Amino acid sequence: MALRDELLKPIWHAFTALDLDKSGKVSKSQLKVLSHNLCTVMRIPHDPVALEEHFKHDDVGPVSTQGYMPYLNKFILDKVQDNFDRQDFNRMCWTLCARKNLNRTHLLISDEDAFKIWCIFNFLSEEKYPLAIVTEEIEYFLRKLTEAMGGSWVEERFEDYKLELSIKQQSLSAWELITLVGTGTFSKGVDRQTLSMGITEVFHELILDVFKQGYMMKKGHKRKNWTERWFLLRPNSMSYYVSEDLAEKKGDIVLNANCCVESLPDKEGKKCLFYVKCSDKSYEINASDKKRKQEWIQAIQMCLSLMQLGRTVPHRESLQKRRDLRQKQQAEQEELELRMRELQTANENKQHQLEALRKKLEEAAANAAEEERRLLQTQTEQQDRYRMDLEREKMVRQEMEEQVAQKSSELEQYLQRVHELEDMYHRLEDALEDEKRARQDEETVRRLQARLLEEEAVKRAELEQIHLHQQRAISETEVEKQELRKEGTAKENALQAAMLQLEQLEKERQGALEQYQEVVQKLEDAANNTRTWKHKVAHHEGLVRLVQPGSKGPQKITNWGPASFTEAELSLREKDWQERKNQATPGL
Repeated sequence: MALRDELLKPIWHAFTALDLDKSGKVSKSQLKVLSHNLCTVMRIPHDPVALEEHFKHDDVGPVSTQGYMPYLNKFILDKVQDNFDRQDFNRMCWTLCARKNLNRTHLLISDEDAFKIWCIFNFLSEEKYPLAIVTEEIEYFLRKLTEAMGGSWVEERFEDYKLELSIKQQSLSAWELITLVGTGTFSKGVDRQTLSMGITEVFHELILDVFKQGYMMKKGHKRKNWTERWFLLRPNSMSYYVSEDLAEKKGDIVLNANCCVESLPDKEGKKCLFYVKCSDKSYEINASDKKRKQEWIQAIQMCLSLMQLGRTVPHRESLQKRRDLRQKQQAEQEELELRMRELQTANENKQHQLEALRKKLEEAAANAAEEERRLLQTQTEQQDRYRMDLEREKMVRQEMEEQVAQKSSELEQYLQRVHELEDMYHRLEDALEDEKRARQDEETVRRLQARLLEEEAVKRAELEQIHLHQQRAISETEVEKQELRKEGTAKENALQAAMLQLEQLEKERQGALEQYQEVVQKLEDAANNTRTWKHKVAHHEGLVRLVQPGSKGPQKITNWGPASFTEAELSLREKDWQERKNQATPGL
């Protein structure tokens, strides 16, 4: 980024802050104060009458941005040297614009953090006025800030915000960016101190070009003692301070192409040693661990490599690459839009040409019809005239026949002439008939051509209707296919469920059948066992019963022998046996 472009952005903020009524103009008295402050912070000799001299031909009153720019370029920017404190310059412009634009309500950050975000905005914003930062640079800054706070970047969350931003304006102003960060939209769950430290780290990297910073031990050159210092690595120097607040600077290690950095072995009870060797002296430094030692060595080597190659810091190169890429994409988009407009214009011209051609064809057809009508009328008039001539000739022939007797010689000559005239009339009639047939053929061809054109138009209309019906039928068929798929899926699911229920019922029926067979088997076993025990009990009772004298009547012959039971006892036993049989039968 050129120095002039870098300075113009804060000056633009200051100028617009002085424009209280947003008319694009600022009074000369205010511009004098602004110019004096700019010359003071940028160490430029200030000419108090230069502004009046520059605008001496103008009326007394406000000066617009366009009117102030020539004065700014001639008397300030053309004289500026890179020998002033950029932060003092930025703070002066920030002081002018922050009073008017900064809304401190609901902000979780301090004014110092807001100032740092404002500087970062000026660095990342597009070089167009009014200044704005595009979505890509917003994502780049928020990603850097999240990494500096030790968090993880959530891509989906920013995509939602990008979509919301695209609907509104696709870019943010400096004050909207400060509000976005200061309200904690992308830093929820992070305390204010961590957020402030993250803003400071990003500010150091992007604005102050700090490659790396942190505490390390440094060996003194005179007393040879080890002292803890806060080191700050920039592209061409390595500064060290008493503490991280940068209040007291102790020295600088100036880096150039002759410098080198190398690792040192452990000594004097110190580990993780390395030294930076310059042309005039060397600096021994002790890092806290091996990882930090390696990171510092790599960072210093990268600075030396960039100096040797004559390149700028990486984040400035990447910013320029992103801007070049956006410009290229915008140019391609504009070219594509231009081509689309050219194609549209060409298409419209073709449509106009086709319309003009159609009108010409219609006019030609109308002219042909009119010409045909005139020809038919002329032909009719000629036929009438020829008919009248023939009638006249017939009358003349009749008169000549009356005189034939008187003038025989003249009659022969006259007859010869008449024959010649008749022959000529016949030839003329044939020629007229041929012309008439040719006209009829021409009319037939024209009618056929008109009919073909009408049929072609009808066919085109029918084809368009068929195409529309096909599109509708396709869409309806697609809907019906989806419904049939849904119904088929539902029926298939119902069929599977029914099959599963049928298999379950089959298993239950099989289990019930097996249980039934087991019960039948048990009943049979119980019945056999019962009969066996009945037989044993009856046999035992027959053996135990006392033998008594039988009755004198006829004896009963039973299964237990003659006269074993009385008739009453036998009747009871039969009844009991019958009941047991009836109870056992339903189970079988």
